[in-house]
Amino acid sequence: MSEPITVSIRREVDPAHIAEATAWVQTGVNLANKYPGFLGSGWVRAGETSQVWHMLYRFASDEALDTWERSPERTWWLSMGEGFVRSERVKRRTGIEGWFDDPATGSIPVTDATGAVISETSAPPAPPRWKQAVTIWLGFFPVNLAFTYLTSPIPGWGDLPIWVRVLMTTLVLTPVMVFWVLPWVTHWLRRWLAPRTA
Repeated sequence: MSEPITVSIRREVDPAHIAEATAWVQTGVNLANKYPGFLGSGWVRAGETSQVWHMLYRFASDEALDTWERSPERTWWLSMGEGFVRSERVKRRTGIEGWFDDPATGSIPVTDATGAVISETSAPPAPPRWKQAVTIWLGFFPVNLAFTYLTSPIPGWGDLPIWVRVLMTTLVLTPVMVFWVLPWVTHWLRRWLAPRTA
């Protein structure tokens, strides 16, 4: 089963078209909201005079996201922004991804099903680096330990040069960590990593 996936977009917008860009972004949110699996979105400018816009939207699965991203409505919507969007950088994020980016500052509008802004929330800060390190270690230690126990009975494994054993270990464990272990650990520790403030 696919886990929820967040798309992070950094766009540079022509400052002469801020009003058009604002309406354009909200139109995109309204269109995406009609697609199954849409879990929400938000956008924030880096500053009052900034040309940089940070946008996030989230879908329940890769399949739901792909349906939206391949839709004719989204294609039409993107074409409408070509006149004032100067550049675009897109990242897909699950689990621990994206922590090492600088967090956006300012407020993110929260919208209802009609697209109306019902509240604004501060962009959450990234967890402290020591919490990131603890989280990674909590995932990596048991996985590495289990792999070591599993490979030790293999005939000739201990006779291989250490660089070959480390290479094989990292080749096997890196995708295990990224796709299964870290998303599970970050979900389990979510309240500790990003505690809610009053």
